[in-house]
Amino acid sequence: MAERIITVGSTHGLHARPAKLFVEAVGKSGASVKLTKEGGKTVDAGSILGVISLGIDHGDKIVLTTDASNGEAVLDDLAEIIATDHDA
Repeated sequence: MAERIITVGSTHGLHARPAKLFVEAVGKSGASVKLTKEGGKTVDAGSILGVISLGIDHGDKIVLTTDASNGEAVLDDLAEIIATDHDA
């Protein structure tokens, strides 16, 4: 299992626009990815409603996990999206 802990870079958190970019990237990867807000619940990272429901803010830490065979590369790409400030 591959895992990454990432700090959210978007100034306004993981709201609709960055969440959409993230969920689209999960879908394109073909991998099953789980997202957990540090100290919170876990959701399917491919679900826009699940991701937004976590109320992830700027500076929050999230954990991404996957069992995909190419999991390290998938999580590298997803981590870049999460760490980028899409509100700049």
